[in-house]
Amino acid sequence: MIQELSITDLKVGHFVIKIAKQKGKYHLTHADYIKSDLVIKNLIAKGVESVMVDLEKSKLAKTSTTTKKKSIIADVYEAKKLFDESKEIQRKVFADAVNGRPLDLEAITAITESTLKEIFRNSDALACVINIRNKDDYLLEHSVSVSVLITIFAKYLQIDKHIVKQLAIGGFLHDVGKIMIPEEVLNKPDKLTVEEFELMKSHVVHSIDTIKATPGISDISLEVAALHHEKLDGKGYPYNIPGDQISKYGRIIAICDIFDALTAARCYKDGYDHGKAFGILRSLVEKNHLDGPLVESFINCMGAYPLGSLVELNSRKIAFVEQHNRQEPSKPVVKSFYNAASKEYYDDVQLIDLSVENDYIVKGVSADELSLDMNKVIEFLLKQG
Repeated sequence: MIQELSITDLKVGHFVIKIAKQKGKYHLTHADYIKSDLVIKNLIAKGVESVMVDLEKSKLAKTSTTTKKKSIIADVYEAKKLFDESKEIQRKVFADAVNGRPLDLEAITAITESTLKEIFRNSDALACVINIRNKDDYLLEHSVSVSVLITIFAKYLQIDKHIVKQLAIGGFLHDVGKIMIPEEVLNKPDKLTVEEFELMKSHVVHSIDTIKATPGISDISLEVAALHHEKLDGKGYPYNIPGDQISKYGRIIAICDIFDALTAARCYKDGYDHGKAFGILRSLVEKNHLDGPLVESFINCMGAYPLGSLVELNSRKIAFVEQHNRQEPSKPVVKSFYNAASKEYYDDVQLIDLSVENDYIVKGVSADELSLDMNKVIEFLLKQG
C-alpha cells in the first residue's frame, strides 16, 4: 500500500519511494528504507515536507528499536581513563620485569577484566581510544592496544569469554621482553643491522621467560605471547614454527600486533591510515606470513572505515567516522570538522550520513599526515556536541 506521509510522521524502517512535497529541489537517488533518525533530520533540513512510502515493505517493528545509535564521542573520554589506567599497570609490569621482580598478575587480571567488560558493553569507544596515541609512549601503548584489539577481534569471532580473558592477558604481556632491549636498538629509526635485528628478536624469548616465571599464568596467555612473531611459512621467530603448528590464537595475535604497529605513530614515524594497513595485512597473506581468512575477518571486524578513524570526503572535508553502516560499509555516518583545503577547523561540526548525502569518501587519512592532534580533535568534537 502506497501512502503519502508527512515528514513529521516518518519513522525509522519506513520504505520511502519518492518525495511528494518539498520547498527545495532535493532528489532521492533510489527508493530505500529510512535507516536512522539522522536521515529524517537531513530530509527536514533539505525542506522535504512529505514523502511517498510503501507500507507493505516498511519494517517499523524490526528496525525502529535497533538502528538508532548514540554518539560515541561522549564515551571516548571514559574509555580513555581505562586505557590510561592500563598504561600505568603496564608501566609497573615493565619496571618489575627489568628489575627481576615477579609480575603482579592480580593487577594485570583486574585491568584486563575491566577492559573485557567495557569491550563487551561498548567496544566502539575503546577502539576509538586506540587512535588517540602518544608518540613517546609507543612501548606502553602498543601492548595495551594489542590487548584491546585481540579482545575486540575475539569477541567478533565469538570465542568463549573465559578464553578471551586469557588472550587479553597474553596480549597485555606479549612485549614485556622489549624492556630488556637497549633503547638505541628499540627506537632506532633506520633499518636495523643483522646484529641489531638478532638482538631485537630476542625480546620474544625474554617475554616467554618472564611470563613463564609468573605464578598463575595460563597456557593460553603464554601461547599467544610466544607466537606473536611466528609466520605461516615457518620463517618467523624465535622458533621458526611451521604454519600447521601455529594455533588459531597465535595467528590472531600476529594480525593484531602487526596492525597496531602499522597504524600507531612513533617518535620517528607517522602511523598509516587503516586502509593502507589493511592492504599491508593482505600483502602478508600473499607472502604466507598471515592467515588469509582471519585477516579478512579482522578487516570485517574493524570495518571498512573503523570507528574513530579519519576520512577525507570528495568535498575536501575531513571527518571522524561516527557510526558503521553494515548494509553499505563504504557509506558510514561521519562528523566533518576540518577543511583539508584551508587547513582550518569548521565553526560547527556537521553530522553526515553518507548513505543519503551526495558526498563520499575519497580515502582514509591519518591525523599525522594532516598534522592534527587526535586528542585535540576529540576535545573539539566533544565541545561541539
